[in-house]
Amino acid sequence: MSTRALPDTGTVINLGLPLFAESLEEQGARVLQVDWSIPAEGDADDIAVLKELSGTRSVAIDEANAEVLRRLDTGTPMLTGVVPAHDVVSAMSEGRLLLHAGPPIAYAQVCDPLRRSMRAATVAEGWAPNVAEAEQLLVEGAIRIDSANDHGVVVPMATALGPSMPLWVADNAAGGTVGYSPVSQGPGDVAWFGRDSQGAIERLVFLRDVAQPRFAAILADIGPVDIMALATQGVQMGDDVHMRTQASTNLLIRDMLPGLAALAGDAGTVELGVYLSSNHLFFLTIAMAAAKSLTASAETVTGSTIVTTMARNGTTYGAKVAGSAQWFTADAPPVAEALYYAGFSEDDAAPDIGDSAVLELVGLGGAAAAGSPAVAAFLGGSMADAARATDEMRQICAGSSSRFKLPIQEYRGTPLGVDVRKVVRTRLRPKVTTGILHASSGHGQIGAGVATAPLGVFRDVAARLASGT
Repeated sequence: MSTRALPDTGTVINLGLPLFAESLEEQGARVLQVDWSIPAEGDADDIAVLKELSGTRSVAIDEANAEVLRRLDTGTPMLTGVVPAHDVVSAMSEGRLLLHAGPPIAYAQVCDPLRRSMRAATVAEGWAPNVAEAEQLLVEGAIRIDSANDHGVVVPMATALGPSMPLWVADNAAGGTVGYSPVSQGPGDVAWFGRDSQGAIERLVFLRDVAQPRFAAILADIGPVDIMALATQGVQMGDDVHMRTQASTNLLIRDMLPGLAALAGDAGTVELGVYLSSNHLFFLTIAMAAAKSLTASAETVTGSTIVTTMARNGTTYGAKVAGSAQWFTADAPPVAEALYYAGFSEDDAAPDIGDSAVLELVGLGGAAAAGSPAVAAFLGGSMADAARATDEMRQICAGSSSRFKLPIQEYRGTPLGVDVRKVVRTRLRPKVTTGILHASSGHGQIGAGVATAPLGVFRDVAARLASGT
């Protein structure tokens, strides 16, 4: 009978705390460190939910998630036009209606910046002669308000969208869906920053009366524009295509130049040129419309655990998951990791607001932070901090983008498809790069930073999915 000698060397696999691995290494042992933590921080209810969603049901869930990822990753939204909102939002033909970011909300709960924007929109629509009378109409309920997302539209920050305001049209032919978002109001004295000044009202009128017909003529001249192709180039040039869109904006304006030059050199065209030259966020809402067209296609897939809506109205934060129209809400979070303009601080800041988090759902924004030196300044100041933000998103996403590649990470695709199961298990939450508005003074934008989604929303979504209701 033969015997075998026991090995006198081996490798230790250490799960979790690296302290044990470090001690063994000091004694000369070979150690393989495996990072691990207790799922859901040991919360019994969440673990039960994760077991339900990761057991036999996981096969069907993974198939649904794969289809959602395919739609988010391969759709090709084309910029085909710009039209008044009432042309494409049927509800706007049924009386006075303003659309806002985030989940539905009653006017009594609307935050100060959004109230100001609603007053400005009311005056621009001609429903009131001044902001004081606009406020009265809104308080009385003579003007209805509703979530833009629930009408196929996404709006940035504190935008209040009236029926005559122009919307970009992003046609996702492969998905059979269309996304809409308003033409960017630009920087400065503008309503989407929570201002109801005469200048803010005049900018809304300019976009309707001057910009909209000229942009329509330009697009008719140059033909449809591949939005995500421009965003892809922008990411290669340092954009996250959310907080920083300078490269994408410049690429689009370059494409528009022949159509712009073809317009008669009237005062309106000159005014449009001035507006474009000073609007570094011009591409933002176009990218949002494209992202909405992709998530709208993904929304029709049932049985998925991937988030298709994240939106904030300055009071509440809401999310939806593919296959469901139900909002899950929590309090809107603060914007942390922030840089403020001189004279302002977190004490002046309004909570997070806007529909622009739709970009994080398609591989942009916080998902692309690692490739943007400008965004890194808001995440600790170094590219390593920006990479950490993207890597955290990667841990809660179901896949990677095949079009948005990060040169600084060996051209790895940005994380794509936020999976509620992974959020609940890891306790990591989506980060959204965004601007900060003053909470009460009407000053407008006072800084920029990063908002972290509230965990409770994702726990609620996961629990509802696990229950099968």
